[in-house]
Amino acid sequence: MSFSFMNPAAFFLLLLIPLFLVFRKVGLLQQISFPLTFADWGGYVFSWDNKLLNFTSALSTSLVFAAFVMIVFAFADPVISEQERVYTTRGSDIIFVLDTSPSMAARDIGGGTRIDAAKQAAHSLVQKNSGASYGLVAMGNEAAIVVPPTSDLDYFESRLSSLTLGEMGEGTALGTGLSSAIYHLSTSMAPRKSIVLITDGENNAGEIHPDTAAKLAVENKITLYTVGIGTRGSVPLDYKDPYTGKEYTGYLDSAFDSGPLEKIALSSGGHYYGVENLPALSTALSAITRRESVAQNYYLRNVNKQYYDKFLFAAILIFALSWTIRRFLLKEFV
Repeated sequence: MSFSFMNPAAFFLLLLIPLFLVFRKVGLLQQISFPLTFADWGGYVFSWDNKLLNFTSALSTSLVFAAFVMIVFAFADPVISEQERVYTTRGSDIIFVLDTSPSMAARDIGGGTRIDAAKQAAHSLVQKNSGASYGLVAMGNEAAIVVPPTSDLDYFESRLSSLTLGEMGEGTALGTGLSSAIYHLSTSMAPRKSIVLITDGENNAGEIHPDTAAKLAVENKITLYTVGIGTRGSVPLDYKDPYTGKEYTGYLDSAFDSGPLEKIALSSGGHYYGVENLPALSTALSAITRRESVAQNYYLRNVNKQYYDKFLFAAILIFALSWTIRRFLLKEFV
């Protein structure tokens, strides 16, 4: 990352400031005034000896100069240059199947909810591995594709952040969630295709059995990874129903049989991870990424982010402040 100016010649305009001060000093740019004499009464000549108002007047003048400097900086076209990778070959396709049932509101992962921990780990994974395409399936009593595999990581992360607990119902339809992801990966031409299922429960809904979904994954050369998230025992839970707005607070008796999750993962050449804290979750997702990574060709290109509008906006604010001081504090008609 580097900061530079695309039009540095604009800084020559700053020479106008000392030039203006010199002209004012020699009397070429004196303010026009019209003396008005009522009578020659021999009294004291009026003088303005208010230190606060003198300071305020000087401050207002300084603000005008500062605004001019901001305008010059805007004309200089400031930019921050960053290098980004542009991939010329395709990477892996990875779809997250994320459990959104109410039990994912349990607060036993790093002091936060299971769903927030899953989102945080997925965000971190995506930011570190920009070469892959990522998709997202929301799963509850039903399942639906939220983001088909895409290389638009900003869009993926935005939709991931917007997932709401309970929006797909209160059950856990593992087979349906996996099948939805398999359908969107079946026609993919990516060199490696995988599904990462993150859940805290057993299959208890849907018309498709998880074993059936696992067989479909094998037929379509898709690797399944399953992540069982959550601790065992009584854990606190705070949940707000997205449809009724009713809030539930209490404790969840957390326990499930990890055997089925291990079975469907191993049957497709994947792996099962049981996680009870954030570091373990991050480690699991990192391990999945390493296993699914492929060599890709890419080149670097510079991306410039322009900031001239920020300097222009600052100049407008400073000019407005200077005008306010002169108009309402100094009572000048400017």
